[in-house]
Amino acid sequence: MNKSDVASHLVRSYKRSFNGFAARLNDQQREKLANMEGVVSVFPSQKLHLQTTRSWDFVGLHQSITRQPKVESDVVIGVIDTGIWPESESFSDAGFGPIPKKWKGTCAGGHNFTCNRKIIGARNYDADNLGDGSVRDVDGHGTHTASTAAGNEIKGVSFYGLAQGYARGGVPSARIASYKVCQPEGCESADILSAFDDSIADGVDIISISLGGSFPIDFVEDTIAIGAFHAMEKGVLTVHSAGNDGPSSRTVYSAAPWLLSVAASSIDRQFIDKVILGNGKKLTGRSVNTIMSNGTKVPILGHNGDGTTTCKGEDEENCACMNNQLAKGRIILCGVPRGTETAYIDGAFGSITKDDLMSDVSFVTYFPSLFLSSKDYDFIKSYANSSKNPQAEILKSEIFEDGNAPLVASFSSRGPNPLVSEILKPDISAPGVDILAAYSPEASPSGSPNDKRKVKYNILSGTSMSCPHVAGVSAYVKSFHPDWSPAAIKSAIMTTAQPLNGTYNLTGEFAYGSGNVNPKQAIDPGLVYDISKEDYVQMLCNYGYDAKKIKKIAGGNSTCHGASDRSLVKDINYPALVIQVKPLKPFTVQLNRTVTNVGLPNSEYKATVFPNSKLNIKVEPKLLSFKSLNEKQSFVVTVVGGAKPKEKVFTSSLVWSDGTHSVKSPVIVL
Repeated sequence: MNKSDVASHLVRSYKRSFNGFAARLNDQQREKLANMEGVVSVFPSQKLHLQTTRSWDFVGLHQSITRQPKVESDVVIGVIDTGIWPESESFSDAGFGPIPKKWKGTCAGGHNFTCNRKIIGARNYDADNLGDGSVRDVDGHGTHTASTAAGNEIKGVSFYGLAQGYARGGVPSARIASYKVCQPEGCESADILSAFDDSIADGVDIISISLGGSFPIDFVEDTIAIGAFHAMEKGVLTVHSAGNDGPSSRTVYSAAPWLLSVAASSIDRQFIDKVILGNGKKLTGRSVNTIMSNGTKVPILGHNGDGTTTCKGEDEENCACMNNQLAKGRIILCGVPRGTETAYIDGAFGSITKDDLMSDVSFVTYFPSLFLSSKDYDFIKSYANSSKNPQAEILKSEIFEDGNAPLVASFSSRGPNPLVSEILKPDISAPGVDILAAYSPEASPSGSPNDKRKVKYNILSGTSMSCPHVAGVSAYVKSFHPDWSPAAIKSAIMTTAQPLNGTYNLTGEFAYGSGNVNPKQAIDPGLVYDISKEDYVQMLCNYGYDAKKIKKIAGGNSTCHGASDRSLVKDINYPALVIQVKPLKPFTVQLNRTVTNVGLPNSEYKATVFPNSKLNIKVEPKLLSFKSLNEKQSFVVTVVGGAKPKEKVFTSSLVWSDGTHSVKSPVIVL
């Protein structure tokens, strides 16, 4: 290809934090470019998607918690998302001092977009030229995630009277830089890589990215993994949503060990809705329904179709078709969630929907509706078909205090890690169910084009919501320890996590990682498991990557030391210990770890292993004595077990304690 060819096909160049470019090429041009000297990697751009108050109090980050306000004000969180709504009160710069001197970014927000001392950077990326060139958020997702991580404390916030209280981010004094990579059609990976390139060079401290695909891809073609590696190299931690494809196993999208991958958990506040039938029976379901019923009972339509060949059977049951003359002004029964939109379009008053898969989440609705379990739905269906005049009253939603929280959300993607089984994924869980945060008034609160309401704050669920919680906690930890590496911050968050409730397939750790985030303790973990760029490179070498593949991720002159040895992947200094063994055969496996003292200068830590009858776990040495801060000590964990069935998982945990700190790591045998 000559220079004119390159210029005409170029979409984006990356040159601030790493070298590369995006271009539109045919197969022949792609092959020719891939074979050129000096070209490390050529891979297709992919379209990724979004992974979509009380929560901060629930995890212990109260308004009165100890803070370092001056240092926190110098922390910058880069949010790679759908943009931001700059006029939101959550992003007012009242009371903020000058922009941090270290900041090298710019405000390129486009037409009618103004930054301030809170939103200190804005950039727009649109490789396909599908947007309007503005960083202004018309989707709502980016505004929600940014305010969850670092929004100001705003009093008197609610969603039409529901969830009344304060709205605030994890680090209200921190600054925000918005990198808009998503247009209505999706989020191009070429744009995402550009955002990483710029955000690293601009000087962000933490990156929050709540985007992902439907399935994990090899690190060498994963722009989030590649961008996050370069961020890690420059001292920037990337916090990433685990994905919304649970509860099936091996669905976690965020697989790279240098990413902090976040699952979604519930908080003790739920939104419930109730329906009262004409016979007085009251049933409880889930929705965020803001419409008052005022005691009015409405007819229920027992059959959505008219019995013709064009609308009957499963289509009728699932509201895929409907007799709009019969539906008008009535409550419709839908066998699947997607039918509610059809019901509204056909003039229905409201809808009652069967949904067992998402029974732990409440979605915003724009007309009276709720979701019920199969049992309760079938009861209403029977009532509607056996009564002469079936009626129901759908009440306005209310708040329910859930004493079982936290639980991992049903939608939250699960491990084991589909790419590197020895690396625990997800790493951590955080609130991601029914989260109230700032929103774009240009976006529909329910996501439906039929919903014309305009709101400043909205309730959303997803690992997209849990991710900025952990980004906020990461920034909080960094405000106390500005010199800590990304791996040290990640270790502090993982080893101080709190247990969750509930039972899960395989093992709970593949649902929630190390546990639920615990901000108060994360700033004082006692010990950390640190990992350098060279350690990650060596892990990739042992994983089986050759020098060419390593260069695709790490760039530069990164090289492998010694021959590749897959059995050594488990020895990366990760805060969790995962072992994969051959089924139906006895095993003895050793893992090597090193901890760094960040607690008391003179301290002694004792190892405790939580018993599992299937495992014999020994730690040598059992005592670690430290004489100074930042001193390192190494130890070996030996795990012995008998023949293990293929689908069985054994778990335990290792805790190092000095009487003040408890440094906990899960031990998992796959």
